[in-house]
Amino acid sequence: MNVRNLDTSQFDEIRPYRDDEVRPALRRLVEDPEMSRVVAHFLLPGMASKLERPLAWLVRQLVRFEFRNAHNVRGVQDVIAKYLQKAVDRTSCGLSISGLDTLPKDRACLFVSNHRDIAMDPALAILAMYKEGHETSRIAIGDNLLSKQFATDIMKLNKCFVVKRSSGSRREKLTAATTLSRYIHHSIVNENEHVWIAQRAGRAKDGRDRTNPALAAMFGMAKPKEQPFADFWRELHIVPLAISYEWDPCDRHKARELYITEHQDEYQKKAHEDLGSIAKGVVGQKGHIHAAFGTPIEKDFSDVSALADEIDRQIIGNYVLHPTNLIAYQMIYGEAPNLPVGYPPKPWHPDEHQEIREQFEARMAKIDERWRDKAIQGYANPVVSRLAYEQ
Repeated sequence: MNVRNLDTSQFDEIRPYRDDEVRPALRRLVEDPEMSRVVAHFLLPGMASKLERPLAWLVRQLVRFEFRNAHNVRGVQDVIAKYLQKAVDRTSCGLSISGLDTLPKDRACLFVSNHRDIAMDPALAILAMYKEGHETSRIAIGDNLLSKQFATDIMKLNKCFVVKRSSGSRREKLTAATTLSRYIHHSIVNENEHVWIAQRAGRAKDGRDRTNPALAAMFGMAKPKEQPFADFWRELHIVPLAISYEWDPCDRHKARELYITEHQDEYQKKAHEDLGSIAKGVVGQKGHIHAAFGTPIEKDFSDVSALADEIDRQIIGNYVLHPTNLIAYQMIYGEAPNLPVGYPPKPWHPDEHQEIREQFEARMAKIDERWRDKAIQGYANPVVSRLAYEQ
């Protein structure tokens, strides 16, 4: 697609902020009283209800001070990276990275990632790229997360672009999907900007990482009629990405939602429930975290299901299993397979992880017995998936 003949104004509703839009967006954030109140409750939930006004004032001053020298997107991300690293240090045993060192730094990629945590998955991908000296990626996020102006400003300042998921006519959905496809292609091919997108809408609450073939079909909506699908997908430089957490801060909440969905017609989310899940994911303890970047998909895949299967193969094969996964599998199936754990990978020896086993059993015991098995299964399913792909 020739960049000179492309009308980029079609992307104005969904694209991230440009450098010239950074300072106005930061001023809106500082002046938005709702932003300061929400952040105050997020940082100090126990105190914010009693000291909301002074804490909100402090938040505004902190935001103004920290971003005083940020005049472009890179400047914003320099500040965000500092706080994100602090969050990782406080809530995990560290982030390890593999595969990113083999990817060229001068070639944009489409990172198709598994999805376990609303905010931390793309944030950790960004942090990994930042630490390894790569340009950070644009991030696809659902419009359900942008119900507030301050949320829109925060996201778009951090290179997020919008995936429209709100209800509409079939024609409107088709138009939105086509625009999204064109924007992803334009970002990678014409602007040489990385893109991160989840392998399917919504988190894998059951721990099964599977790519929706409709995602691959969406990528192809920007394809010229005369171009073969295999050539078009190669142009996007698709790289599967597997992010794994030793502990899932939202495990009980995901299990509850799965249980309710199974026993009712539909799970009804509460107002701003996604924001609550974001908060739990950010501040909750995660243990060891690993981001495994795969290899670019270069084969002649002309079928969306075959392309989705290759993405799954890499994500499941590169996914770093933790002792919690093997312990959960053993609790359900009686015996854990001989699969390596951790990074660098080490042989699985159950007797070496007795302390983690006790922590895991105690954690599961605190979950409502009605959906406790679903929480355990969520930890075990990455092992189930690995065994299925290795057969």
